[in-house]
Amino acid sequence: MFENEHPARRAALLSREYVHNKDRQGWLDLYAEDAIIQDPIGVSHIDPDGHGHRGPAAREAFWDNFIAPVDIRIEILESFAAANEVANHVNLTITIDGGDGNRLQQKVHGIFTYHVNDEGKLLSLRGYWETEDPRNALMALDEAGNLQPLE
Repeated sequence: MFENEHPARRAALLSREYVHNKDRQGWLDLYAEDAIIQDPIGVSHIDPDGHGHRGPAAREAFWDNFIAPVDIRIEILESFAAANEVANHVNLTITIDGGDGNRLQQKVHGIFTYHVNDEGKLLSLRGYWETEDPRNALMALDEAGNLQPLE
């Protein structure tokens, strides 16, 4: 499917496909043993210590806690490959079931980089996005599909 793609771009496209299809094992298999996920880079509600998620157990927990329970749609706006890396300008749309028929949605605007080794396994996935940027705020999704500020 992505055989002729740049190796890092291929990994990024496969990652997107596995996230969209909820293919946990496929997504986990993209990574080298000691790979790191930093999404976003630095201290955040996802990574309170700001050290990233390194190693198989940490990546499994990242999937289970932050990918599995939500619907994530990844739109790649631009992609720039060099050496064993690719930087993708993306918009993520994350939809969360808030219970009682309530849904929440977060749009994330950022740059995501993917670095692969010579075997095409991911060494790092790094997300450059600002948690305090109002465009990235968590919002309520009303019945008509319109975004409303959380109260």
